[in-house]
Amino acid sequence: MVAISAKIVGELRELTGAGLMDCKHALTESDGNFEKAVEILRKKGMASAAKKADRTATEGLIESYIHTGGRVGVLLQLNCETDFVAKNDQFKALARDIAMHIAATAPIYVQSQDVPADIIAREQAIASEQMAGKPAHAIEAIMKGKMEKYCASVCLLNQSFIKDPDMTVGELISKFIAKIGENIRVGRFTRFQIGA
Repeated sequence: MVAISAKIVGELRELTGAGLMDCKHALTESDGNFEKAVEILRKKGMASAAKKADRTATEGLIESYIHTGGRVGVLLQLNCETDFVAKNDQFKALARDIAMHIAATAPIYVQSQDVPADIIAREQAIASEQMAGKPAHAIEAIMKGKMEKYCASVCLLNQSFIKDPDMTVGELISKFIAKIGENIRVGRFTRFQIGA
């Protein structure tokens, strides 16, 4: 059995944001192999990310982003469970990336549940008019697809992340939750633009 030093446990915690005991157990399980320990923590985190969604996220930070030229700016509230994570450089980088994404894509809502019922009804009415003459059995699927497309255009968590279009902003946050083992939520954001 390999001796696990406090220094290597601390380095693993700094990299992953996981708890000290979780880091120590992962290093023990991987016989001191740092890369394998990181992989073990990530696998355990992905499996439990969904379980963390109901946990309270009352810590966090306010991130500001001003786009080059100073014509677009964003204030973002990104919440987590502990101040330890809020001070973590990886968490700060995540907040910066999300704020930059908001500056670039101009979402209106955080998630699809935030879209007011009258807006949903209006979009469904527009979609219904566009589907005139379509077969009845296809209308429900077409309507669902149109509403998903609408939410992807106006809801932050549904949008494709600008730095990696293969994942949504929501998936990016879930991946980060799995990595650090804490719930993370976008509290709110405001986007400012000169001339808009």
